[in-house]
Amino acid sequence: MNPMELFKDWFEAAQKTEEIAEAVALATANAEGQPSVRMVLLKGAEEKGFTFYTNLESRKGKELAENPYAALCFHWKSQKRQIRIEGQVVPVSPAEADAYFSSRAKDSQIGAWASKQSQPMAGHFEFEAAIAKYTAKYAFGAVPRPDHWSGFHLVPSHIEFWEDRKFRLHMRHVYERQEKNIWVKKELYP
Repeated sequence: MNPMELFKDWFEAAQKTEEIAEAVALATANAEGQPSVRMVLLKGAEEKGFTFYTNLESRKGKELAENPYAALCFHWKSQKRQIRIEGQVVPVSPAEADAYFSSRAKDSQIGAWASKQSQPMAGHFEFEAAIAKYTAKYAFGAVPRPDHWSGFHLVPSHIEFWEDRKFRLHMRHVYERQEKNIWVKKELYP
């Protein structure tokens, strides 16, 4: 089975039992290899990759510019399953970023303009003032996507599926990409 098909099967099962099945830990590293991890929301899973969006001036955005490799980790407690994904990260097209941005709630669009994500702020009032400024500026009509806001596709080269089983006899399969659509599957000791 293609690992993307297996991912979709597991993801659909998780959507029925998890509060936020699309929540995923994203690990990045800067040019020196210093890692960092945070939760993001998966916005797509297709052959071209696993898609997420962010402020390009945030810590993760800067790290991905310095080192375009990342890892994702889904953990669905109710399903007793985990999926780990590693690969290169490539920017989404401007058209993809525009389409997704326009689908977001207006408050979220305003937040993308108002937040200087990952930068220090003097206090919460500073952020509230920026929200008020952009709310007034974009009170009527569509909110354009800021240049500093876009997304990425993590193009998987390695996908590992783990499933809890009794007596620590867990199932653990890894798929490694050999060519564009050629995957090699290996079973691993838990």
